[in-house]
Amino acid sequence: MNSYELKKLIKIILLLLAIFIGGITLYFSQQLAKKVAQEEKKKIATWAKAVKYSGDPEVDDANLTFYLELIQDNTTIPAIVVDENDKITQQVINLDSFQLKRPGYLEERIQQFAAENEPIPIPIGDGIMYKVYYGESSVLKQLRYYPFVVLGVVGLFILVSYFAFSLSRRAEENQVWVGLAKETAHQLGTPISSLMGWVDVIEMGKMPENAGDEMRKDIRRLQIITERFSKIGSEPVLKKVELNQTLKHAVDYMKTRSGKGVHFDIKSSGPVYVMLNLNLFDWVIENLTKNSMDAMEGVGNLTYRIRARTGKIALDVTDTGKGIPRNHFKSVFKPGFTTKRRGWGLGLSLAKRIINDYHSGQIFVKESQPGVGTTMRVVLNEAV
Repeated sequence: MNSYELKKLIKIILLLLAIFIGGITLYFSQQLAKKVAQEEKKKIATWAKAVKYSGDPEVDDANLTFYLELIQDNTTIPAIVVDENDKITQQVINLDSFQLKRPGYLEERIQQFAAENEPIPIPIGDGIMYKVYYGESSVLKQLRYYPFVVLGVVGLFILVSYFAFSLSRRAEENQVWVGLAKETAHQLGTPISSLMGWVDVIEMGKMPENAGDEMRKDIRRLQIITERFSKIGSEPVLKKVELNQTLKHAVDYMKTRSGKGVHFDIKSSGPVYVMLNLNLFDWVIENLTKNSMDAMEGVGNLTYRIRARTGKIALDVTDTGKGIPRNHFKSVFKPGFTTKRRGWGLGLSLAKRIINDYHSGQIFVKESQPGVGTTMRVVLNEAV
């Protein structure tokens, strides 16, 4: 699974997790709302009894004070009391005082309350039965709708984040394509310029003895470049190769591209075998070597050290350059990241894609100190 497929899978998992959390939130909030509604029903029933007994002349002063306190305690639940003829009494609480002046307002609220809750009967005596219609308190309404508000905000945040991620991803992809185009032009430039020079030599009629071999090298280089770029986006063929010889071949090529101030050294404890696509792996070594030479400004020591571990092969590339700040250890692999005045910051990004996605390996900054140097580590799977 490559990095793009992994990111897609992670997004799906996060979406499913968000849906699960949203469902759980709604479920428990509605359960809590039901419990609050039951408590409010009990509170209204108690309030209704207090209303009944507060008008009873046989109730003593102590109990009357208690009932009045119960009546006054309800400050959030709207309620309307009607008599046995469904005529509205004076007991109306927690309703909009301004709307109370509007004709038909109380009748509308009674219908609304009846749809929300069963009215509570109040036996007055002599077979007379009053009823209390009540609605939901502001607290209960907020509790019912709060999860939807939260989920709406979360959904909006996810939507904005998705669009921002898509735009960022599209910008990154565009940067990669621009970088690939420039990298192609750069890599094709050297052998094409060389071949154009040989054409001039041929036209002058002065052919050195090694002209054919040199032109074949340039043509071979063009073939390698073509094959490299043809592998981008497709599944490369891996072969079992001996890493020391492969590394030496790639480093020898880079030696011809460096100045005399760079000293190359390959260290290994013995032959090790890995599964590689040679052209793509050579590209990784070229990019790592170019970065190191740039960091050393053409003067310093460049060491390649191969270590065999249980099932893994570690290749360390160490330079004596200017180093990388610790907060840039991950950023250097992002497309477009570069500290050079010239360049498009694609080398390490391509190297990471080649190692991680095509070889199921790892590449990272093992260690680095400003002014001392940097060690980049490539981890590959040992061939069976």
